Amino acid sequence: MTTPANPSLSRRDFLAAGAGAALWPAVAGAAPVATPAKSLPKGTADHCIFLWLGGGACHVDTWDPKVRGDAKLKKAGSYYDSIETSVPGVRVCEHLRESARVMESLALLRTVHHDVVDEHAAATNRLHTGRPTSGTIVYPSVGSIVSHERGKVAPGIPAYVVVGYPNLTRGPGFLGARHGYVYLTDTESGPEGLTRPAEIPTARQSERDRLLGGMRRRFLAAHPQDTTLSDYDAAVEEAQSLTRGEFMNAFRLADEPGALRSRYGDEFGQRCLLARRLVQRGVRFVEVSFNLNFINGTGWDTHNQGQINQHLLIQQLDAALATLIADLKDRRLLQRTLVVVATEFGRPPEFDGGGGRGHYAKAFSIVLAGGGLRTGRAVGVTDELGKVILERPISVPDLHATIHCALGINPGKALKAGDRPVPITDLGRPLEELFI
Repeated sequence: MTTPANPSLSRRDFLAAGAGAALWPAVAGAAPVATPAKSLPKGTADHCIFLWLGGGACHVDTWDPKVRGDAKLKKAGSYYDSIETSVPGVRVCEHLRESARVMESLALLRTVHHDVVDEHAAATNRLHTGRPTSGTIVYPSVGSIVSHERGKVAPGIPAYVVVGYPNLTRGPGFLGARHGYVYLTDTESGPEGLTRPAEIPTARQSERDRLLGGMRRRFLAAHPQDTTLSDYDAAVEEAQSLTRGEFMNAFRLADEPGALRSRYGDEFGQRCLLARRLVQRGVRFVEVSFNLNFINGTGWDTHNQGQINQHLLIQQLDAALATLIADLKDRRLLQRTLVVVATEFGRPPEFDGGGGRGHYAKAFSIVLAGGGLRTGRAVGVTDELGKVILERPISVPDLHATIHCALGINPGKALKAGDRPVPITDLGRPLEELFI
């Protein structure tokens, strides 16, 4: 980017003006170009279900199968055989049998990549925020941006829910607490902390509220410009409103037909069913974490023995994903719901000394479905071992831009971190071939 020719225009003003458009490189290595928001592609999604495979799901063992390898002989390649799908020419792992049958509803992004050190925390942050970790600013997660841009559907319904443990990576960053998430780890009892503990009587709670009210008034008198307290109060009021409306009914999974619950599968599948119920009630963004319990010893972080039992994870993902797609379609929700299957990086085709695989961020796979996208395709090509991107590299900002466009959000719009303009994505360019 060149500096502005007008000497009276400050660099900050120039950036703020430019951030109103999506700043995208036309091709890799080219100078950024400004694309007006009116030319952006747009999907039909009002909601997003973000399935998170924490640990690093191996792309060559799932969505981008290659020649069969051998862990014992240290022969590089896929651990499993591949199968045909409902889309001619697109093959997936043999344990993704149900997903293969609904491949016309999926788009496989096989050439996602980033340059973050192959370490879980940093890579997880990159996938959730679309940006490298910064020492001067805490960037918001994709879920918080959706909350900020699309807002709540109705009072008493949160915009953003995480089915998993709390983590800074999922947080609102500079957007503030009101765009944070409600989290839960139990699919049937709902979030903890929304109801008063039985051992706290009404009179005691009233006295607590009185004392807290006095502290608030004194703080506001001393710091009238500070918004921390108002943000906190807004978050508390929203939490209290959740107990009075339709939100808590989403956790009554027993209301669902037994046959449908069975098709979704065990623990992860029930979380996906809950995600559908939350979307039905208006939640904008639901992240569903796979790895609450490491059923194969290591979860998707398939070092050593984890590789041997990886098929258990893949089979659970397969059942849950295929059922979720069919369930959303049956309820006419698939066009209005973007489904994302994401992970922080892939795995190399080579096997390590323990028979497992290391970490690999230079090429890995992400799956999209719904949201009005053009599915039934694989985007991008990797080499014969899945290590080198041959066609259509997809950066993490590109992925985020695609997600936002599917939800009707301009990925180049400037948000404000204090008085600093920050575009929603870091020069991300949506995958236009996925939009009609």
